[in-house]
Amino acid sequence: MRMRTLVSAAALTAATLTPVVAVQASSEAATTRTWDRLAHCESGGRWHINTGNGYYGGLQISPGTWRGYGGGRFARLPHGASKGEQIKVAERIKRGQGWGAWPSCSSRLGLR
Repeated sequence: MRMRTLVSAAALTAATLTPVVAVQASSEAATTRTWDRLAHCESGGRWHINTGNGYYGGLQISPGTWRGYGGGRFARLPHGASKGEQIKVAERIKRGQGWGAWPSCSSRLGLR
């Protein structure tokens, strides 16, 4: 009888924790997915791109904006930073300027 109670408690604990983990994982995946979609529109999804157009990296960030939002801690220009670092800076940009920092692609993707 005691063993049955322990198994039931373990099963209940596992069932209770599983949805919490799944919600957290899907939340993170959605954020990454959104940045990936934006990068696909901005740069064809090439995070280390430098086309010479004055904007750099997967999200096509200008040098002034990159430095202004702390990107210089990661790399001199966005294309020298990792995807994750570019996203960290982009999240700061978004908080400061909104999706309008990427006007054409954010509009095309329906981001608000």
